[in-house]
Amino acid sequence: MPKVRIPTPLRQYTSGTSEVEVGGGTAGEALGNLVEEHPDLKQHLYTGDGKLRSFVNVYKGDEDIRYLDGQDTEVGQGDELSIIPSIAGGVCR
Repeated sequence: MPKVRIPTPLRQYTSGTSEVEVGGGTAGEALGNLVEEHPDLKQHLYTGDGKLRSFVNVYKGDEDIRYLDGQDTEVGQGDELSIIPSIAGGVCR
């Protein structure tokens, strides 16, 4: 089963766990199983119409799934998905 790495700000929704093993043959299935197991994550990862939020980046290893097959990116035993929220801010000059 693939593992999903949970960023620090979202660990409060996974009982402090930094990594969750989930079933699924694609990134989308794995993320779906993750939010099924930890329902409070759903609002932070998905929009109301079920699309992955634009500021949520998901990587398979070192590759952004948007540049692979998106949520249809295949995952398997030993694969790691990392959820990386975008960070905005700073000073405009």
